[in-house]
Amino acid sequence: MTTNTLPANTRPANNHPAVADALNGLLADSFALYLKTKNYHWHVQGPRFRELHLLFDEQATQILATTDLIAERVRKNGAPTLRSIGDVARRQSIRDDDAAAVDADAMIRTLAGDNGTLLAQLREVKATAESDGDIATSGLVDGWADETQQRIWFLEATLGY
Repeated sequence: MTTNTLPANTRPANNHPAVADALNGLLADSFALYLKTKNYHWHVQGPRFRELHLLFDEQATQILATTDLIAERVRKNGAPTLRSIGDVARRQSIRDDDAAAVDADAMIRTLAGDNGTLLAQLREVKATAESDGDIATSGLVDGWADETQQRIWFLEATLGY
């Protein structure tokens, strides 16, 4: 008599619930960082307006482009992804900035720190993916981490550190 059941420790190659959960957290923070970067793009003022306006827009565009790739990895890992702003709010660790006015240097410092938070989260996602045998996600995270490091570098160089 044969059975069609798989051993208990076997699962389909594309089913990594821990990776999907980590990616959903990353997705929430990516949306939070995108919106904050776009907010600063819209509201920056002062003598460096043009430089910062363009820098923030470029960075926001890069962050937004990554969100679709992250969401697709969640789905490829057999899980649902975020469905609403409420979902983002429940999962995000990057804090919103609702201030009516923010100094340009404070914007830069905040975005550098938030990108640092995102980079730490990317490292956690990579570790989770590697421990779960999801090499495809692990490889994608390398590129996202490089983009994040570049954003941090540009922001810090703009401040002169």
